[in-house]
Amino acid sequence: MSGPEPTPVPRLKPVVSAEKARRARRKFIRSAVLLSGMLGVSLLGVLPVLRMRVKRLRPPGALDEDDFLASCIKCGQCLQVCPVSAIRLGDLDEGTGIGVPYIAVREQACDFSCDAVQCVLACPTGALIYTKPDFFPVRKGAGLAKPPVLKARADEQEPALNLHERMGLARLVRPEACLAVQGKGFSGPARGVAFKGRMRYMDVDRWKPIPVRDHPYERELCDLCVTECPIDDAIALEAFTDTDGRRRFRPVVREQCVGCGVCEMICPVEPTAIEIESRAVWKMNGESV
Repeated sequence: MSGPEPTPVPRLKPVVSAEKARRARRKFIRSAVLLSGMLGVSLLGVLPVLRMRVKRLRPPGALDEDDFLASCIKCGQCLQVCPVSAIRLGDLDEGTGIGVPYIAVREQACDFSCDAVQCVLACPTGALIYTKPDFFPVRKGAGLAKPPVLKARADEQEPALNLHERMGLARLVRPEACLAVQGKGFSGPARGVAFKGRMRYMDVDRWKPIPVRDHPYERELCDLCVTECPIDDAIALEAFTDTDGRRRFRPVVREQCVGCGVCEMICPVEPTAIEIESRAVWKMNGESV
């Protein structure tokens, strides 16, 4: 006859000192911070790649993108000579080409207030250039059919800009938002009193650009993208008949468009009805690609 089974002895958990527990917590926190830092650094590499899906508009006379990125030394001299401060330098999260110049036209377009495209003259490497050498072929549709005439110099002996390729091309991306298409006018500052963009107005000062907010408009039919475009015959209002049989007008981009971005900057609706497509070229049917 067997006796009673022995009572099991409970297993005791090891005693962890308070100091050891604190060290463990500190180690965990350090590991978590290190991991977060590694993830952050990884994102710095990923975000620019994602942002590169949006093409940057380069200053006038820029070489094709790969050649431009290879030639630009990020000196910032083009930025320093721009009279309206249209040129910016790329930041870390804006894709490849950190410190490379670009133009955000909705905030400040290139209105050629300098007359002679000073950024090209200031560029020391040829990343911005008036006429490409033969070993840099001009992309089909990127070249201008004739030298662009600057409205501000229309009465001068040499009214054309020394520019042979377009920066991009304007396109009416939201025709339903366009005030002209709607048959509406516009009154007041084009972008509101808070807008900081500047432009040259010949009736104010030949050489001194002023804030757009200081030059209010009064138009029975909105045509700001046409009248404020600095290039002659680059955009025009053309009549059309809408679905209700009414006669309306819409802006139509023409081959002389150089992609300066003034039309996008001055468009008073939000989001803008007209946009610039960077590096877009002209096709015979007038569409950009």
